[in-house]
Formats: sequence, structure tokens, C-alpha cells
Amino acid sequence: MQPSEVVDKIPSAFDKGLASGDLLFFPSSVHHIEEGGITYEIRLCPALQKKSETKAKDVSPTQSVKKSIDPFSPPYNPNIFVGYLPSQDQGDEAYAILMNKYSVVPYHFLMITKEFQPQTSPLMPDDLLNSYKLLSAARKANKNVFAFYNCGDLSGASQPHKHIQFIQIEDEHGPPIEKIARTVNLETPDRPFTVNRLSYANHIFRFPLTFPSLPESEQEAVLAQAFLSLLDLSISTIRHDPDYPAGKPSYNVVLTLQHLHLIPRRQEFHKLESSGDLLPVNSLGYAGMLLVKSEAELEAVKSEGISKILKSVGLASIHEQQVVGETADIDVPGGVQVGGPHM
Repeated sequence: MQPSEVVDKIPSAFDKGLASGDLLFFPSSVHHIEEGGITYEIRLCPALQKKSETKAKDVSPTQSVKKSIDPFSPPYNPNIFVGYLPSQDQGDEAYAILMNKYSVVPYHFLMITKEFQPQTSPLMPDDLLNSYKLLSAARKANKNVFAFYNCGDLSGASQPHKHIQFIQIEDEHGPPIEKIARTVNLETPDRPFTVNRLSYANHIFRFPLTFPSLPESEQEAVLAQAFLSLLDLSISTIRHDPDYPAGKPSYNVVLTLQHLHLIPRRQEFHKLESSGDLLPVNSLGYAGMLLVKSEAELEAVKSEGISKILKSVGLASIHEQQVVGETADIDVPGGVQVGGPHM
């Protein structure tokens, strides 16, 4: 199945999953909150309070005492399986495309490695290229889609099997973070940059204007180099944090047609001051799209401030040390390595 075929099939696959009861859709309402010139989106979904109960019913008592079953391994549920996506390096069935079983946004789908790879592993050139091809196919079909990847135990990842997620939105300009990235004027367009006015460490790469027309081999090379340079900067940031938890680094990835974003993480949850409840944050939060499950959580997020929440689960920016003498939104060299404790 080609990317265009995947995109064309998503609506009918969503409807099929709903009709069979194998896909659960949770209605929600969207609230727009402006902070520091940034308009964030908070999605309120009260039905999420019942999601954990629903998931618990999916596991029998005998399964619960055994090693957890990988829901992303074949054979796939035919009511949420869209098809296989080929790869030049891995053959005709490199990736499985599945609808997200628990959807808050319609047409939310996943690209999963057919062979098990851990969610703690970085994105590979094939992962990046095929993700971008899906975004391009969606744009050609007049659909606005972006991709995200939660990498590591502190990133908000829900499953240990490597999967990249795709969300369709109405705004043709992309998620809130993409609008911010587009406002940055770059003196050196081929190098990563950071948006200094954001409260947390963030690393972004802008694709060249000619990128969509490049041969796939060249697109793959650009994507791979962009990811490696952003990962290098993120590891550098993590090494400057003396209290960073032991283990593999965690980070969030957001991919659009114009930018690749990578945000290092140090905590999975933010503890709300008003209630002490834990608010999970994944890549969607750093795309500028937070999810809450109650009016009380919504009010707590508005009261505490989204910038504060994102900063608490991310890391402080150290771009001053990575590049000296800049004070605004800046370019940051991709090959910088800095000192600090090793993980």
C-alpha cells in the first residue's frame, strides 16, 4: 500500500472500527488559551476518566498475571488494520498502519514497525522518510496532518512497541508550535534553531523550500541529518541537568511538512498545584495541544499556566552555552557537544 492509498483509506477504516466497537471515540471540546502571544489548544475530554476502566476490561484475569501482550504485534485486528506500508530497506511490509483504538480526534492513526523495536529507540531514516511521505500524501488530498513520536519512559509513551502517531487537524498552518516556528527568520537555514521565548528547551530544523521536490534518497538524507543534529543538541541539554533521571534519554518529536521539532524531557507528569493530581504530557502537549479530562483540570491548567507546565516536565534551555552572544530566537549549530554528567 502506498502513502496515498493509506490516506484515502483512513476515513473508512475509522468508520469500520467505530461500527465494530473495536475503535472507541471519546467526544471532546476545544478551548483556546493565549499565553505570551501563543495560542494554545486545550482539549477537554471527560470520557477519558472512563478510559482506564475500559482498558482494564480488555485484559482477562489470566492475562493480567502474565507478561503483558504487545497490542502492536500481528495478527492485527482487521477492524482497525489499514494496511502495510513498504520500505526500500525493509520490504513490502515494513510498517503496519493501524487506527488508534482510543481516539479523541477523528482519523488518528499509527505507523508501527512490523518487527518489534522499542519505543526508547531513536527514529531511523526509514521511519522519518515514510512519516514525511504520509504527511505529503495527506496534503495532496487537502488534509492537514502532522506526526509525533514519544520516545522514552519520560516522554508520555503509552506502549513499548515503536509507533509514530498521526493527527489530522483543521488548521492548515499546523499545530500551535508550528505557527511559532514559522515566525523565526533564519540567517542560516540549513542549521537547527531554538525559539527562545518558549519556556523550555526546544530544538527545531526547517526543511529547505526545495525539499518536497527532492528525490526520496535526498529527502531521507536531509531528514536523517536533521534528526541527528537535533538529538545531539537535546543530549547536550540533558547532560547539563545534574538531576536528570538515570537511564536512556527521553524526548518528544513533532514532524510537519516544514519542520522537525525535538524536545528533551525529564518528567512524564506535571503535578497540579490545586489538586495534587498528575497531568500526563506527551508530544501533543509540546505541539501546543494539551489534553485534560475534567473541568477542574482545565481550570487548574489555565490557572497555573501552560508555559509553566511544559517547563516543569521539560528542561531549561542552555542555548546561551551552546551559542554565545545571542538573545533572541536563534540558530544553534547541530554538532555541539558539551560537558556534564554522563547518563
